[in-house]
Amino acid sequence: MRQTRTFFLGAVLALATLPVVAEETTNPELERGGELLREGFGLLLEGLATELEPMAEAWQDLVGQLGDLSAYHPPERLPNGDIIIRRKTPLELGPEGEIDL
Repeated sequence: MRQTRTFFLGAVLALATLPVVAEETTNPELERGGELLREGFGLLLEGLATELEPMAEAWQDLVGQLGDLSAYHPPERLPNGDIIIRRKTPLELGPEGEIDL
């Protein structure tokens, strides 16, 4: 979550340090247009980082629930479109027919 935001903010800062146009520009309109593009791109990256933050949290939750991914076979798509992910070693049933996680 923070890594994604840090990456995007780092990218924005890197872009902010780039020159707007080639070395010497005599056209102030071109220079201002380059500044606006850089500012807009920075805002876009910040917005994307904000939008992706909840997805990063959800991904971390999913990875935490699945645990070691090597315990699973690759996903399979069934003829009806469902996707299943089978464990290599099935879970044992508890005394009342419950699955022990």
